[in-house]
Amino acid sequence: MNIIEMPDEEILAIANPMWADLVKYSNEGNYGAFTRQFSSSFIAGANEVEMGKQFARSELAKALSPDYEYLGIIRRGEYVTVLYKQRSTKKPGEWLGRLVLGYEKDKVRIFGATIF
Repeated sequence: MNIIEMPDEEILAIANPMWADLVKYSNEGNYGAFTRQFSSSFIAGANEVEMGKQFARSELAKALSPDYEYLGIIRRGEYVTVLYKQRSTKKPGEWLGRLVLGYEKDKVRIFGATIF
């Protein structure tokens, strides 16, 4: 199945818990749990040392609010990008959260995740 063919509700039923986990494990600085749903290609590109430095240095990465807002879904090729409005518990303002999902070996995996 191609994920772009799924209705929004089904995508969100998968994406929202994944995003919530990323927020939780980012706040905890738990690299292993943070990356557990990454695709093999995404995990291969995720440098554990650099990610560890990001967790250690970034006030935002350690203070993400568990309250986020869904903004929309973009479908392209074999992937969907789910967009969120993300806030911090320590820094004023709002950030754009981006979660890229697709199938790997018949399971939905994370192919990209960023906060802008």
